[in-house]
This record gives sequence, structure tokens and C-alpha cells, in this order.
Amino acid sequence: MRAFFIFLAVSQCAFAAAAECRATSGARTAALVELYTSEGCSSCPPADRWLSGFAGARRDPRVVPVAFHVQYWDYIGWKDSFGDARYTERQKQEAKASGARFVYTPQVIVGGRDFPEWHDKKAFADALDAIARKPARATLALESHGAADGTLTGSVAVKLEPGIRTRHLVLAALPLQNGLSTRVTAGENKGEQLTNDHVVRDMASVKVARPEARLEFEFKARAGWNAERMSVAAFLQDTETGEVLQALAAPSCR
Repeated sequence: MRAFFIFLAVSQCAFAAAAECRATSGARTAALVELYTSEGCSSCPPADRWLSGFAGARRDPRVVPVAFHVQYWDYIGWKDSFGDARYTERQKQEAKASGARFVYTPQVIVGGRDFPEWHDKKAFADALDAIARKPARATLALESHGAADGTLTGSVAVKLEPGIRTRHLVLAALPLQNGLSTRVTAGENKGEQLTNDHVVRDMASVKVARPEARLEFEFKARAGWNAERMSVAAFLQDTETGEVLQALAAPSCR
């Protein structure tokens, strides 16, 4: 994986004739919905199924769903197939930003805020509405392409609204995969066939130092990588407060 940080003037017309592999965020704020989960956690499958509900025809345009698989339950006996130390560290950093004293699974974070009421439909809908009512403080423009070997390349550009400070802002891109299935043979979920969607398979990020910036990414294929089921998500976050200012997702074209 490599990431390049380049400053540029974002041209709206460059994305006017957007193909399926391109997307531009709108006038309102979209909600980044993060699930921190583990194949070694017996209480996680219901949350995994809940997040899968945002795929396909049931997709909510207000939601950018992502599933970060953490590693701290691996010691129980099953090593998570999609776990990554970076995702565990991200969860810890988000806990620090919010003042939480511990991390847990399954944890749902909406717009950068812990949201334990995720299973309450009304509470979740209200949270989405509150975020969607916020005028966009940044515009994201995302493009991704898949190569024959499964490598995903592309870029995400950000343009901040006037008055938005760049201090503590980070721009990130995540390759996501749907339709992953694992037969667990040890640990708390021994004997279970687990299915996961919106699984984060890699991550690239850069600090934002100017009102207009661009991140170019290249994600190499990993074990079980299926290019036909991949998409890319992007978000802009204040790492000091944890708040996500804008989020976006787009399929990957070949």
C-alpha cells in the first residue's frame, strides 16, 4: 500500500460526467457508521448482520457503513481472518478522543460518536437525521479502479468550506469487501458460519494541511480478495474530537 499527498484545486467539472466508480459528496453530511467487531466475539454476529442490512437494495444514502475487525479477541482461540492491528489502534484512538476508558465489541460509532443504541431503530434514525441536517463542511470526490490482479487504485479529493480549520484533520480511504464468509473452527464462535459485509481490507490516510487536498491510493489484493465485491469508502475526520466531517463511498470499476 502507498499513499501520496498532493495539493490541488478541485474542479467540480472534473467529476460532472461521473461513472459508477466515481462519486461526489452532497450538500449535507453523510454518516460514517463504523462497526468494531471480531470473529472471535460471540456477541458480534448480530451486529455484523445489522451492518449487512445496509448493502444492496436496502442501502441508505445517508450511511457509509464500514466494519473494522480488531485483534484483541484472537487469544481466545480463533484468529480473525480480517483483523488488523491498525484497526485495533484506530478504535483506541477514537476512545481516547471521546474520553472513553476502554474499547469493546461489538461497538458502533456513528459520525465519530459511540452509539450503543444501534439496535434501536428510532434512535438510530434520529442520529442519522441529526447528522444529515448538518450542511456539508467539506466536499469529497472519490474515484477508484480495479486492475486485473485485483489491485485497487484511485484518489479522493477534499475541498473544505470557508472557515474550516485544517488542524487535526485527516483524510482516509478504505477498500471494503462484501459477501465474505468464514467457517469458524475455534473460540467463542466455534462451529459457526459467519458472513460479513463492508469489511475494511486495508487503509490509507494523510493529514490535511490546506483547504484543498488529494490522497492517491493503491491497495494490493489480499487473501480472499474479490474485486467484483469491492468498493472504496472515504472520510474526513477531526482526530482530536473524533468527529467525522464528511463521508463517501463508491464502487470500484474495472
